[in-house]
Amino acid sequence: MSSAQVTKWKWLLCGDEAFPAMLAAIDAARESIRLEVYIFADDELGRRFRDALLRARQRGVSVRVLVDGVGSNDLPDDFWTSLKVDGGEARVFNPIALKRFGIRNHRKLLVCDARVAFIGGFNISHEYEGDGVKQGWRDLGLQLEGGMIDELSASFDEMFTLADFRHKRFARLWQAKHKKTVVAVNAQLLLGGPGRGWNPIRRALNKDLAHARRVQIIEAYFLPTWRMRRALGRAARKGGEVQLVLAGKTDVVLSQLAARSLYQRLLKSGAQVSEYQPQILHAKLLVIDDAVYVGSANLDPRSLSINYELMIRFENPKMAAEARRIFSDTLAQSSRIDVATWKRSRTFWMKLKERFAHFVLARVDPHVARLQWKWLPE
Repeated sequence: MSSAQVTKWKWLLCGDEAFPAMLAAIDAARESIRLEVYIFADDELGRRFRDALLRARQRGVSVRVLVDGVGSNDLPDDFWTSLKVDGGEARVFNPIALKRFGIRNHRKLLVCDARVAFIGGFNISHEYEGDGVKQGWRDLGLQLEGGMIDELSASFDEMFTLADFRHKRFARLWQAKHKKTVVAVNAQLLLGGPGRGWNPIRRALNKDLAHARRVQIIEAYFLPTWRMRRALGRAARKGGEVQLVLAGKTDVVLSQLAARSLYQRLLKSGAQVSEYQPQILHAKLLVIDDAVYVGSANLDPRSLSINYELMIRFENPKMAAEARRIFSDTLAQSSRIDVATWKRSRTFWMKLKERFAHFVLARVDPHVARLQWKWLPE
């Protein structure tokens, strides 16, 4: 598929930039609102979004909301009642069930009036409010106009239609339809999902990394495939620039331990590894030469093989320059890992925990998810 329009963008560097812009777009909407998020919390921010959606519905705007069954599990059963009474729609993706627990919708997307869209890592939860330095988790997103808007809307509609995720015959067809690449001018919409076979996000990253000379990555949860790790190491050994900013503070300790199990080999290859210090890191940004990746996916097995994810790959020197400035600003707030100091600091117990975390996230979790995919009822 292709889109002929040029995509315009605006960086959203923290919750204090993203949420006001999103709420303003909702308040300005006159035709339709599509909101898709992994975590929607019943807190002051979540209620502000719900009230804005309700106001939109009361002025005649079509409103549809999709939240994940695990990520938004704490929402009260009646949270969306007022919106539904006024004709809005709210659905839960893959409601919790033991046999399909692991298949999640991790995407974050807001589209208003097929005019403006928002993508990135931001969930609707108070933890993300702030500047990412003094307060609030450090995250990143984009406000988009033109280009991908119609395709983003269509992607939401597909996810919304089959949100109950209960029947294998639908899931198989959905997988084939949903996992795809949509090409626009200097951009590609990459839609990833579970199941065997190719994943557009993983495929695009492998292609870019294979011949990369300059790589800068900010990732909250970092456990790339063996092929990606090999490409990063090869680029560094050949004299390329490979810089990683990973989580110094995290909400998922197991993920941090697994990432740290890779540090020593990356450092020995010549890659630079730093950890963001001020707040919990939740951003996802990859700059590979002139290619820029922004969206919901982490560089780990769950995002690359299990979750439904949404990324956009931009091939634009101007955007790449902007992204590198964002990386540099983030790097300045990070602590660089020294290979000799790191090696001396690793106790046997620490290495054992890191190896265990790596095994769970790289082997056990994907295996269980594959089994659950097979167990979907007919």
